Amino acid sequence: MGNSIEFKLFAPYNNQAKLIGSFSEGQEIAMEKDDKGYFRSFVDLKDGIYEYKFRIQSKSWSLPSDEWVDINDPYVKEIDIKSKNGIVRIKDGAKVVDSYVWKHDDKPLPSDSELIIYEMHVEDFSGGKGDESKKGTYQDIIDKLDYLSDLGINAIELMPVGECPGDDYSWGYTPSLFFAPNPRYGSTEDLKRLIDECHGRGIRIILDQLYNHCSEDNPLFQIDRDYWFYHDRHHPEDEYYWGPEFNYDGYDENLNICPAKEFMGDVVRYWIQEYHIDGIRYDALKQMDNFPFLEWLTSEAKKTAGDKPFYNIGEHVPEKPDIVAPNGPIDASWHDSFHNFIVSELCTNTFDLEKIEEVLDPRRQGYPVGVSKVINYLSNHDQNRLIRDFGNCGVFDKLAFQRIELGATILMTAPGVPMIWMGQEFGEYTSRKPNEKNALHWSLLDNEANRNLFDVYKNLIALRKQHHHALLMSDIEFFHENTDSHVLAYVRWNNEGSRVVVVANFSGNYFGDYVVPNFPENGTWHEWKDNYDVNVENNELSIDLPEFTAKVFVWQ
Repeated sequence: MGNSIEFKLFAPYNNQAKLIGSFSEGQEIAMEKDDKGYFRSFVDLKDGIYEYKFRIQSKSWSLPSDEWVDINDPYVKEIDIKSKNGIVRIKDGAKVVDSYVWKHDDKPLPSDSELIIYEMHVEDFSGGKGDESKKGTYQDIIDKLDYLSDLGINAIELMPVGECPGDDYSWGYTPSLFFAPNPRYGSTEDLKRLIDECHGRGIRIILDQLYNHCSEDNPLFQIDRDYWFYHDRHHPEDEYYWGPEFNYDGYDENLNICPAKEFMGDVVRYWIQEYHIDGIRYDALKQMDNFPFLEWLTSEAKKTAGDKPFYNIGEHVPEKPDIVAPNGPIDASWHDSFHNFIVSELCTNTFDLEKIEEVLDPRRQGYPVGVSKVINYLSNHDQNRLIRDFGNCGVFDKLAFQRIELGATILMTAPGVPMIWMGQEFGEYTSRKPNEKNALHWSLLDNEANRNLFDVYKNLIALRKQHHHALLMSDIEFFHENTDSHVLAYVRWNNEGSRVVVVANFSGNYFGDYVVPNFPENGTWHEWKDNYDVNVENNELSIDLPEFTAKVFVWQ
């Protein structure tokens, strides 16, 4: 005989539910309902691995009345990759997720303001150099952590890794299960090993997660649609309908609970406790449109994380600075206008000075003071590769790389936390195809231009880390604005005397002996990118300033 293992399913207004599993050879096991809305059953199980599902009479109006449906446990922690059945593991007479032992929980991790974030999709990022057909797994990412450490990355933002419908490639933005990782990428232990190995290198892990909606394969949708979801908030034919949307205001007077809210609280706490994640990127906040719930959820996340740094990042398109703390519910917002205006400027060369300065100083847009309040990027998974953006506006080859380097310099020296979309650092050119595999072309690093771009990013990240006293402050002053020549200069500083100056030429013209007046300090400055010293006298700097180039000067 084994130990008595409990199986339970919360379905307060459903009439009947049954348990089926490999331990019963597919035969139904009766479940009894308690006064709290839980169906329960106890099964004697020896240590081992078992598959199981629930069979329940649905209350969803989208199905025939009281139709019996087979569903996974909404709280299932693991899914079999072939059968798509839930898995329960029994060890020492109790349920366990796995047997992974954490090794690097004691390692210090960077603060939010110090982060250099690298956004990646597991399947498209990984794979060996020159072998883009290789299937991406967590282990493949572990194999390339030395590469990311060499680049200077100290945070990875993983696109959703939760279980989704179907067996094919997916970006993960219509989850079917909220506790079970996608088995295509590896086991639960593999995911923990990736996170642990990152922590050992001082790299934080931020998970991109979905709390607005889910797929119609989600078991809660099958159990009782209107209990957890809005009845008709968005129609399936609407532009922004991605699946049924959770109703976080829904309240059950009989049980005195808000069921959707409680469920998602369990989700957030689970990922922090079980997988030791260091932050969450919250998708589609405009669609969620529920700040009180979000404030509660992010508070639960920080409370669960305890003393370790935890970063709550929101995506709200169009931007809404009010969502950012201290007055809003989250720590930082994706800064989409940074991408829009900087990339547009690099493509069109219109030199809209007011817009450029606005996105370089997010306080002008209403964001609160603090360098960690916005996440800046030149591109992300929702946008074209920079190479393609420039190709679409007739800029190719060397000229394109020149503008990418200028954009990278602005990204790494502007107030805000910089984020790199995987492959951006070496000029990846894949097209944006959300439902098709787009593996990175690692062999590009054999090309001189691509490798040089990698070195530029590496050098700029080192600048940000070594001169963080200036670059991690909110202060920025635009001390030279030449609208005729399309040249802009700004300084970043702190009160202890650390200063970094950027002189950017947004034009297609080469300027020899260009004079930058009102320079912040006389004396010797070091140009970081090309590694030479210059002397400033009478608060004037004279330099050669090539087209679409930024020079970076560090106070000696």
